Amino acid sequence: MSQNGGLITFKDASYEHDSTKPIIKLANFVVRRGAKLTLMGQNGAGKSTLFSLITGKLKLDEGDINIQPRTSIAISRQIIPRDELKLTVLEFFEQCFDEKVYNIEPKIDEVLEVVNLTPSDKIKAEFKNRVMGSFSGGQQARLLLASALIQNPDVLLLDEPTNNLDTAGIEHLTDFLKEYRKTVIVISHDADFLNSFTQGVLYLNTQNRQVEQYNGNYHTVVREISARVEKEKRANAKLAKETQANKDKINYFADKGGKMRLVAKKMRAEIEEAEENKVDVRKEDKTIRPFTIEPHKDIPLEVLKLTSVKVIKDHEAKQADCDVVLKRGQHLQIVGPNGIGKTTLLESLAGGHATGEEVADGVKIGYYRQDFSNLDFDKTVFQTLMDSMKRKLEEEMRSVAAGFLLFGDVMRSRVGDLSEGQKGLVAFAKLKMEEPGLLILDEPTNHINFRHIPVIAEALNEYKGAMILVSHVPDFVEKIRIDEVLDLSKLKTGKK
Repeated sequence: MSQNGGLITFKDASYEHDSTKPIIKLANFVVRRGAKLTLMGQNGAGKSTLFSLITGKLKLDEGDINIQPRTSIAISRQIIPRDELKLTVLEFFEQCFDEKVYNIEPKIDEVLEVVNLTPSDKIKAEFKNRVMGSFSGGQQARLLLASALIQNPDVLLLDEPTNNLDTAGIEHLTDFLKEYRKTVIVISHDADFLNSFTQGVLYLNTQNRQVEQYNGNYHTVVREISARVEKEKRANAKLAKETQANKDKINYFADKGGKMRLVAKKMRAEIEEAEENKVDVRKEDKTIRPFTIEPHKDIPLEVLKLTSVKVIKDHEAKQADCDVVLKRGQHLQIVGPNGIGKTTLLESLAGGHATGEEVADGVKIGYYRQDFSNLDFDKTVFQTLMDSMKRKLEEEMRSVAAGFLLFGDVMRSRVGDLSEGQKGLVAFAKLKMEEPGLLILDEPTNHINFRHIPVIAEALNEYKGAMILVSHVPDFVEKIRIDEVLDLSKLKTGKK
């Protein structure tokens, strides 16, 4: 096998999540050694499932996956599973290997340096005994990446690696991947990140359940796919026009009787054949409908006062004074590097127990949490959205849900069984129904399909209640009116 030969080959591969949810059907594609590829597809298409098929966690229903002998594969997952949040850092890395690795701590130190999460010598031992759940979302993202890198794999699978990373973290990861000499397949909705190092795209087409292969950078492929969708639409529009014209002729000929009736019969057969050849416009062209989040009535002028916050500096929690008065209709952005305590602050604000916090009486808080842990994973989407409604009107609920592409089998699915992107859409549909007066959003673009992000940005820009936003995606924030910025890194801290 040459250096550029097929490292991973899918041959007539088929897999169904269940009998109603096919992921791929008779798919054929090749991943060559040293390739750096993007895996694309809409939310819920099965991108993470495809990764599980490559790692062997899931098995095909039909067909074959051929992987070159002695090829090692490691995956950097989207999120840390709940049962692993109780592990210490040391235990988290130890579980990456099937057999016990002696003298693993120097290896941990090495990969922590690669992901720019090196603790000082003073707290190095304490750091490895910290529980995974005690880290911020950005720090957890770095630890997930490090857990894959420590295995030194031939194939590195990255599932949304930039989620929760600050600008410095994304730049560090990008530089690393540019120099990385092995095979990389990445799922991400960060277009600029993908365009900086990937050379091709595997596109999971949910219409025919095939995996299409494209050469070129991310932006080039997106334009090519968009052009194909427009071509399909034009072809169908032309066919529909011709079909209607022929149907009009058929009705005319049929009324004439005799030989003309035979002509009409022949034309009907031709129309049926033409309609069978109608191109199915791929489902990836679908985007959530424009929406608004209407705040509840009688919101007071001053919604929130914040006189102090807790921040993490030098790995210690410290109190810092601030002076924030958030009024009705104002939008506040909270910024700061990974690990400074942004998510912890939002969680405290949403729970009403942040130090120095004073929320006006009667203000309902809507909280978009980055890990979706405030959703009940055991409830169905139907139950979750019905519970969020003031007036329990199923028809109205289904109409809102459909706007977020939540219908059919998805409505009957448990929230915990959805893709992360679909959970995000459920969370937004829930917020729309709850009508919050104070909207708290923690990284609301994580996992969300790039087509939906402008629609979400517009809804938040038009939001008339008070809003607090944390986001590391500049293009997204630029589309939203921000009235004030609170930079946690610039606050002066006192004692613990």
